Amino acid sequence: MEPLKHECGVAMIRLLKPLSYYQEKYGTWMYGLNKLYLLMEKQHNRGQEGAGLASTKLAALPGEEYMFRERALGSGAITEIFQHVNEQLKAYTSEQLADADFAQRHLPFAGEIYMGHLRYSTTGKSGIAHVHPFMRRNNWRAKNLCLCGNFNLTNVDEVFDDITSKGQHPRIYNDTYIMLEMMGHRLDRESERIYNIAQERGLTGTAITDFIEENIDIANILRTSTPLFDGGYVLCGFTGSGEMFSMRDPWGIRPAFWYQDEEVLVVASERPVIQTTFDVETDSIHELQAGTALIVRKNGTVRLTPILPPQGNHACSFERIYFSRGSDRDIYRERKALGEQLTPQVETAIGGDLEHTVFSYIPNTAEVAFYGLLDGFKKKLNEEKVEQLFQLTQDHQPTKEEIRGILHNYVRSEKVAIKDIKLRTFITESNQRNDLAAHVYDITYGSLRPYEDNLVIIDDSIVRGTTLRESILRILDRLHPKKIVLVSSCPQVRYPDYYGIDMSRMDDFIAFRAAIELHIQQGNWQIIHDVYLKCVAQKDLPAQQMHNYVCDIYAPFTPEEISEKMLDMLRPEGMTTPLQLVYQSLEGLHTACPHHPGDWYFSGNYPTPGGVRLVNQAYIDWYENRQSQNKPS
Repeated sequence: MEPLKHECGVAMIRLLKPLSYYQEKYGTWMYGLNKLYLLMEKQHNRGQEGAGLASTKLAALPGEEYMFRERALGSGAITEIFQHVNEQLKAYTSEQLADADFAQRHLPFAGEIYMGHLRYSTTGKSGIAHVHPFMRRNNWRAKNLCLCGNFNLTNVDEVFDDITSKGQHPRIYNDTYIMLEMMGHRLDRESERIYNIAQERGLTGTAITDFIEENIDIANILRTSTPLFDGGYVLCGFTGSGEMFSMRDPWGIRPAFWYQDEEVLVVASERPVIQTTFDVETDSIHELQAGTALIVRKNGTVRLTPILPPQGNHACSFERIYFSRGSDRDIYRERKALGEQLTPQVETAIGGDLEHTVFSYIPNTAEVAFYGLLDGFKKKLNEEKVEQLFQLTQDHQPTKEEIRGILHNYVRSEKVAIKDIKLRTFITESNQRNDLAAHVYDITYGSLRPYEDNLVIIDDSIVRGTTLRESILRILDRLHPKKIVLVSSCPQVRYPDYYGIDMSRMDDFIAFRAAIELHIQQGNWQIIHDVYLKCVAQKDLPAQQMHNYVCDIYAPFTPEEISEKMLDMLRPEGMTTPLQLVYQSLEGLHTACPHHPGDWYFSGNYPTPGGVRLVNQAYIDWYENRQSQNKPS
């Protein structure tokens, strides 16, 4: 499949002991910083366009810097930002670097709170100004705010209008910065609330400052700022005075996990990275629940606090299929199940001819589903062997040759496709680029018997189909299989995602283009036009009252009919090998991933009103663009 960008990955660490504790036990006060590096590197799959880290000290004196940040762009951003941190420490002697108390007073990034972020842009906005974490500075420590997250808001316009109506003037128009300003405003109000209480108690001077820092309640800030947010998000942040938090959206779309022991509290986007980094068992790590915030007070007190009422479980199933690391215990099992339960459909596609079929996968994320598919056929074949042996023993005493003849049957698997190179973009002329793209993958020659063997090859998803058509199917055809069965471990991807995946236009999807072509072939342009009129008619309605009329495009056709049309569109010119598509069903997806039912990109069932509004707008944009190009109907 074409790589999908996914926004983003987060990591947070709160040290619960003084820096001297880690110096004595682990030989370095940089324990937290080193662990953050590991957490970020092990989530590199979640963001390769930029990275950033931030830290704060809890006990800085006036005149001393207490908040630090580094950001960088590019796939090597993690290495770059940590190199910058280390370069800042080179000015100090080895004795100073080994003195935790000196480090806490004088060295940058010698803090108790660390926050890291990995960015994949799904909005087309790039540049260092869009790399997290974002910071909002103030002379009052409690009013400083540092924020990062894994999110996409679907109602940025609405949130922007809300904060500007209160007199704010954001410098940047994007969801992260607007979130920062909205939450910063509420942080100011919370500080003022505590300030008024302090004055009523007769406190003056620095006693008021101390009182504010000791009593500010992050939960109040989250409860007053997040109700307007529509989308999938995990928010992470801290204040200059040492309050730290992480909150998950009330629909539970984006993932977050946390772990705590007596030394540290950790938050990350994926569970296995915490396991590996801190050498802890799976069951020691907890999932942050929908609408809930994990809050650590300045004094180290940890609490889980409900912020927004949960809006049902809509955890993203694409996390399980593709994005998250397959080393997670449950994800590994689910991906195997996605492959195994396709066994009956694949058996039908190959006509039951297991002897003349080779199984393989498209590298790399489909590998686990491939193992599941193999398991399905191995179990089936073993049952057949048991029955054959049983029948054989009913007739006579079998010979070794007869037994060997039965046991010799096996499921054949080969590494047929190889991801060979990464296409570089120094060639801009489209024909030359297409020629290069055709060589991103290579094949293992001689891995099947030409014109005799079927080739079953599984992928985790088929979204745009470009790589299949321009590269993969062309090279697989060179092996001259009797038939190619292309298997998708997930259902047909039909609808845009607006919660953090870079697929937002209708014509991104080969399933959508296939459905449109079927309508045109059948003379049903009126249906295409009627869907447009329905979408336009509800443009001025509140998002809560909108309906996803794009579903009407798919309604007249079975998944099999759409697959057949997709085959016509996927088949490269000159390819002669018979080709068949086998897709996972929605029911099969939910059986394999029972705790992550978010399936809007397959079903069109968006969990938030903003998603419904944007899918209708995407169809309007597609239709009007098509009409402007005078495409015949």
